[in-house]
Amino acid sequence: MEKYKIHIKYMVSLRCIIVVKEELNKLGIKFLNVSLGEVEILGKITKQQKDDLSINLKKIGLELLDDKKSILIEKVKNEIITMIHHSESLPIINFSDFLTEKLEYDYTYLSNIFTEVQGITIQQFIIYNKIEKVKELLVYDELNLTEISYLVGYSSVAHLSNQFKKVTGLTPSFFKHIKQQRQKYLKNI
Repeated sequence: MEKYKIHIKYMVSLRCIIVVKEELNKLGIKFLNVSLGEVEILGKITKQQKDDLSINLKKIGLELLDDKKSILIEKVKNEIITMIHHSESLPIINFSDFLTEKLEYDYTYLSNIFTEVQGITIQQFIIYNKIEKVKELLVYDELNLTEISYLVGYSSVAHLSNQFKKVTGLTPSFFKHIKQQRQKYLKNI
């Protein structure tokens, strides 16, 4: 039986994978695997099924991708998101080597296309995602800033704090303080 891949934009979480699987099942589309941004289809998919899938995905904020540049950009984003948000620890190699190895493209090529299409650099995208992970870890309140810094791949707490403030306008400790104040306020309602 023939296999091929379709690519989906804006898949960023495990919940997205579950929702896409549900949509595929509703439409009777057989698949082998669903991962962030990609579905491996088993057999033929009719034009009507593809159109219906496209419509259903748009309703939930996802989008089928057709052009090669957009597909490549989504692969870059999904590798970064998976690495930062869904793995136990960050790889020891640097991000450029990691992406080159995973996607089998020269990093300069990936970087140029990413910046052209997204309007930000891959490095900025990585930083934004690392800061989101730091926010999540601060909200969980299970690790101290030194542990979070190490877990997210910063060389020091100072480096993490500087990037956090650049991106959010707040220090990590003030962010945590705001979260605690909000929780107190919500408890009193």
